[in-house]
Amino acid sequence: MEADHFVKAQQFVRHTHRDEYPAIKPTQASLSQKGKVVVITGASQGLGERAFVPAFAKAGAKAIVLVARSADKLNNLAGKLAKEYPGVETLAVSTDIADPDSVANLFEKVKEKYGHADVLINNAGIFKAIGPVKDVDEAAWWDELTLNIRGTFLVTQGFLKALPTPETPAKVVTLTSGVAYQIFPGLSAYGMSKLGVWEIMKYVAAEHPNVVAVAQHPGVVMTDMVIDAFKPVAKDTPELVGGVGVWLSAWEGVDRKFLNGRFISSNWDVDDLVAKKDEILKADLLNIDIKGTFGHEHFAQ
Repeated sequence: MEADHFVKAQQFVRHTHRDEYPAIKPTQASLSQKGKVVVITGASQGLGERAFVPAFAKAGAKAIVLVARSADKLNNLAGKLAKEYPGVETLAVSTDIADPDSVANLFEKVKEKYGHADVLINNAGIFKAIGPVKDVDEAAWWDELTLNIRGTFLVTQGFLKALPTPETPAKVVTLTSGVAYQIFPGLSAYGMSKLGVWEIMKYVAAEHPNVVAVAQHPGVVMTDMVIDAFKPVAKDTPELVGGVGVWLSAWEGVDRKFLNGRFISSNWDVDDLVAKKDEILKADLLNIDIKGTFGHEHFAQ
């Protein structure tokens, strides 16, 4: 499998990227997160630690709420951020995102210190239940769906409930995957869970006019979650993923609402996406649908 296999197979715009490029550099004024509070789940490792946390710190967020299970890892990360980005506050909250009480505690702490958060990055997830439906371990299969879907739901619900008014603007970016819409035998749990979290974004977009909610495919970055079969194509950088996350969460410039509830790949050039805005909206692209010709009128005598 060539290194650009998935980039080419999933190409939707003319230009693609595998590393940071000018339009998504978090330090530019148009992507500033000044005054904003950002919650990042799965912050202690992987794309949380390497992509989203540094990107939002570079974007000048007022505060980054670091969420993961390991208190020690979170505190270590908070210490590093304090040294590298002294102008960015951190709040480390050890949280089991699949536990309602733990998530309630998270947003109570956010409320106590900041009132509410402005941006939510649903990055946390697991990828362990691998095998055909006939053979895969049932407990591992359900654990993956529970953490990935229930965890994303609970954190998103807590974030939305904490907004002061129904008109308060907010951003939610949730990590999905190409396996959400393509079948990869042996990856049923991951594929279903990543389709499920995308669906959550679609409902948030439909139910909350004040919120921009997007499902972001990170591409393939070399992390502990990458299985052997995908390692030859794991050439995307954390800076690419983090930069796209900041771009999707931006408050200035082009309104990102045309991507509300939709799937986007980190590999796609964001300026090209903006250029296709009217086409995306008119044809309802980057969405999940069922193919067919429907309606009783097709069968009228």
